[in-house]
Amino acid sequence: MSHKHLHVLEAIFREPVSSNIQWREVESLLKHLGALVEPSHGARFRIVLNKHEFFVHHPHHGNEFAKPEVKHLRECLAAAGVTLSRYEEGL
Repeated sequence: MSHKHLHVLEAIFREPVSSNIQWREVESLLKHLGALVEPSHGARFRIVLNKHEFFVHHPHHGNEFAKPEVKHLRECLAAAGVTLSRYEEGL
């Protein structure tokens, strides 16, 4: 995993919740992890990662995720087996 992708993953799992995570960075991370990212209805994107399906909303105003959406993304990634500790071990 590149340093850039690891930095985004760290931001997603950071406490307190980060609010300056860009959509394009998340999309790049998801694709790097092997996820299928496709537009769904409206601003929703369907994500399939490690046989887990979930939906995220593209930020409406600007490109930064809101804190509740970061929490949702964190929960979805964890359910799909993606955790920060798993990728820090690879360094």
